[in-house]
Amino acid sequence: MIVLSGGTGTPKLIQGLRTLAPDEDITVIVNTAEDITISGNLVSPDVDTVLYLFSGVLDTSKWWGIKQDTFRTNKALQKLGHNEKLMLGDADRATCIFRTELMRKGASLTAATQRLSSALGIKASILPMCDEKVDTMIKTPHGSMHFQDFWIEAHGEPDVLDVKITGIKNAKPTKEVMAALENEDNVIIGPSNPITSIGPILALEGMRNLLKKKKVLAISPIIGDSPVSGPAGKLMKACGHPVSSTGVVGCYEEILDIMVIDERDTVDEKDFTVKVARYDTLMTSVEKSKALAQRVLLLLGDIR
Repeated sequence: MIVLSGGTGTPKLIQGLRTLAPDEDITVIVNTAEDITISGNLVSPDVDTVLYLFSGVLDTSKWWGIKQDTFRTNKALQKLGHNEKLMLGDADRATCIFRTELMRKGASLTAATQRLSSALGIKASILPMCDEKVDTMIKTPHGSMHFQDFWIEAHGEPDVLDVKITGIKNAKPTKEVMAALENEDNVIIGPSNPITSIGPILALEGMRNLLKKKKVLAISPIIGDSPVSGPAGKLMKACGHPVSSTGVVGCYEEILDIMVIDERDTVDEKDFTVKVARYDTLMTSVEKSKALAQRVLLLLGDIR
């Protein structure tokens, strides 16, 4: 199975999928447009969350970072007057150093991720969406800023006027991503931010045309008129989409076959242009993640 993923909502779904299928049967294509260099090392937040999930070390109380990590290096840097944009734990930083050293020696992001997967004993296929550098930039009344500056430093508070993905015109899906998609009929879009997590994946050259040929199911990260978490609502509004599950369908226009919405969502199913299913999408436990994952696979006819 193939899953398109950002860094928070979708990994919760993957946690459930892992209880229903062996890891080696799961391929995750991951957003890289939020990657950023911190203290000389490349941090790939969404990729790392998926790596840590499959290797069993993800801090699921936060859904980022490594459980029981320490922050001695970060605190020492603060004492020296160097404040990092992202708070990296020591073990988390080791992942970033390993990746960056490989890439300095000529490895692609994909190759570096494969080396990390092997070192961490991961059997699933974790694929960065592309190897080229792309960045999600948020236009605000105070100027344009990287997504990490907007969300971490500015706490998502500035008004959003527009969202641009710089470098996307020169980026393309990797051969590994293309090969995975060519060999799979069904694609799951997890409940990640449709603008900044899934949007960059879909913006890659040829990606939407390829997905039109697949059976695509998406899980809405919106309930009513509010996102389950994160700044999806503000970003959707800035990009001209209603903050609703129907707005999410608009983000995935022409590629979507099935939309899963939360059972509490007040949206009228008559407003959808695709098949709709209602389930409990709030994955607050492994059991709930498994239940939703099972429903998703049933909808796709992909129970194994």
